[in-house]
Amino acid sequence: MTRKMIFLTIAFLLLASPIFAQPTGGGGTDLNLPFAYLAVGIASGLCGLGQGKVAASAAEAMARNPGAQAGIRFALILGLVLIESLALYALVVTFIARYVPSHG
Repeated sequence: MTRKMIFLTIAFLLLASPIFAQPTGGGGTDLNLPFAYLAVGIASGLCGLGQGKVAASAAEAMARNPGAQAGIRFALILGLVLIESLALYALVVTFIARYVPSHG
């Protein structure tokens, strides 16, 4: 397993190296945009997984202790807000990468 991960890491690094090459004509390419889209996709996917885990845990906690529903609901909403803020921050970074010209 370790050998496989090392091979995959080296392969990704070798495949990614031409991306950072400078163009010969002096014109810059916008490389921030694909990375920003990838970041928003990963952040949104992980936020969805996190929100599902939080909601499942809160539902289980409310089922085990119905008397503490108010406190659990408050912690649920606070957790969901903090998780959702990560997706919104990633979206803001994508907009910045889209509309701010790159140096080059």
